[in-house]
Amino acid sequence: MKIGNREIGLGHRPYLIAEMSGNHNQSLDRALEIVDAAARSGADAIKLQTYTADTMTLNIRAPGFVIEDEGSLWAGRQLYELYQEAHTPWDWHKPIMERAASHGIHCFSSPFDDTATDFLGSLDVPAFKIASFECTDLPLIRKVAAAGKPMIISTGMATLAEIDDAVRTARQGGCKDIVLLKCTSTYPATPENTNVLTIPHLRQAFPGCEIGLSDHTMGCGASAAAVAHGAVLIEKHFTLLRSDGGVDSSFSLEPEEFLQLRVETERAWQSLGVVRYGTQPAEEKSTAFRRSLYISRDVKAGDVLSAENVRIIRPGFGLPPKFYDVVVGKRVNRDAPMGTPIDWSLLG
Repeated sequence: MKIGNREIGLGHRPYLIAEMSGNHNQSLDRALEIVDAAARSGADAIKLQTYTADTMTLNIRAPGFVIEDEGSLWAGRQLYELYQEAHTPWDWHKPIMERAASHGIHCFSSPFDDTATDFLGSLDVPAFKIASFECTDLPLIRKVAAAGKPMIISTGMATLAEIDDAVRTARQGGCKDIVLLKCTSTYPATPENTNVLTIPHLRQAFPGCEIGLSDHTMGCGASAAAVAHGAVLIEKHFTLLRSDGGVDSSFSLEPEEFLQLRVETERAWQSLGVVRYGTQPAEEKSTAFRRSLYISRDVKAGDVLSAENVRIIRPGFGLPPKFYDVVVGKRVNRDAPMGTPIDWSLLG
């Protein structure tokens, strides 16, 4: 499959998405700086979130509309106020997308309702992202699928049956190209809760879908491990500087860290190769340093080889060590000084 003109799949370097989220801190200038930094750091795409507080929730402080989890980054915050703070104004989308295009990277977004979907469609985005919390919003998935663009679906919290519902709905709605992202919907996530072994299982369970990771852990270790298990797309939250604050800054990568992500995921992908045994062309010179059989004390023609005059040493120009017991007890047919590699022609 492709996003824009970029091939996505096991035969290609992992596609890296820098998720801006609300890390623009309500500044368009900062948002544009984030795009610039993401491009410099090796991102293939910058991703936005398209909603308003009114399309996300109700402006009330009733139970359920305030985050009560004391362990949450947003404990005590009213949902409506949080979404007001985090949302990306819709009139920023076009300049952000134009800045991304000027760097040759993609820009697309996660719509959260029909109006956002229609708006993004009017901007001709190259793909749509469905957030984990909307994975079970089948009417939204059906609406997005009708656009006929590639769809990236995060699967945090979703059961296998719920993922199946989402994939079936997307396909029935007209979407041909789907990437499913293994995701852990905690912020930040721990490596222990990432379970990248799910990635090959997802590929097996949903043939025709590409598989990736939406990674909320710190660093790039989980992402590299995901690529080693077949992830073809990685999404990480991105910010200029965590100390600047922002709704998602505490679990976002800074530019130098994202650049390391680019390097390490590409190395992980390059290391996959194929199933192969034996000496590779790049290893040919190293075979000289294997152990082999050598004359370790001068011998004369007719002498018997023994532990006194045969050793298994480096370099590797003699017979392999497995022939030691065959060689010992044989007579040599010519004089051989110490350091002579033993081969079959030496034996009488």
